[in-house]
Amino acid sequence: MPELPEMENYKILLQQKIKGRTIIDVDINRDKSINVDPENFMNQVQTQKVAEIERKAKHLLFHLENGYILVLHLMLGGILFYGTEQEKPERTIQIRLSFGKESLYFIGLRLGYLHLFTQEEAKEELADLGPEPLNVNFSLDHFLDLVKERRGMIKTTLVNQEFLSGVGNCYSDEIAWHAQLLPERNMDELNKAEKVQLYQSIRFILPRATQLGGYMDQPLFKGDNKTGSYHSQTYVYDREGKPCKRCGEKIVQIEISSRKTFHCPQCQS
Repeated sequence: MPELPEMENYKILLQQKIKGRTIIDVDINRDKSINVDPENFMNQVQTQKVAEIERKAKHLLFHLENGYILVLHLMLGGILFYGTEQEKPERTIQIRLSFGKESLYFIGLRLGYLHLFTQEEAKEELADLGPEPLNVNFSLDHFLDLVKERRGMIKTTLVNQEFLSGVGNCYSDEIAWHAQLLPERNMDELNKAEKVQLYQSIRFILPRATQLGGYMDQPLFKGDNKTGSYHSQTYVYDREGKPCKRCGEKIVQIEISSRKTFHCPQCQS
């Protein structure tokens, strides 16, 4: 499932491609991928300029010139592609926003969605999200205050979107590895130095993964060499049986709350 770095990468690239451009046509091939009547959706979206693209947690928000907002959550299996009809992947397209010869294709939205909201509705929809870990105001003191009363495991805490926005299965493992902490450690067992290191690891892993385009291996557009570059740079995620990049011990996979979890049994404690 796309997490903060993947969606931040999409945001940055799409700002270059479609910000300020007009949506001239809309195709909806799966009504369940939207939240309003298709005719209403098309009436509010078609002919509108994309005024701004914003990311909140794992969501992308397409701000339209008329004040409406398209809120995207790709969920498991969802991807985006921008390009011509000839360039798009041979996949089922749930929604297409056309900008002329090129379109933005929403693919794999079986669990994901593209919902149309007013500004107030969008604010209410995303109200339960925790702080953004890449925000300049997300300080160490703020983090230490957040974890003060936390009792759950590191893994389950990091993936809790009400605790912290945008971290999921992949980056919770990467952060725990970088902090040299086992993902099943309980937050209330950590000393201050370990909590400080956890914060520093969050602030290291997420920007690094974003800079490398995240771990999804499907390019956003033809010639996109950035998206998915982190896939080959992961420290532990999806590397079961491979040597740890820090100590050489084999990476193991376990399950925590039904989530596959990767860690090094030697240099994480």
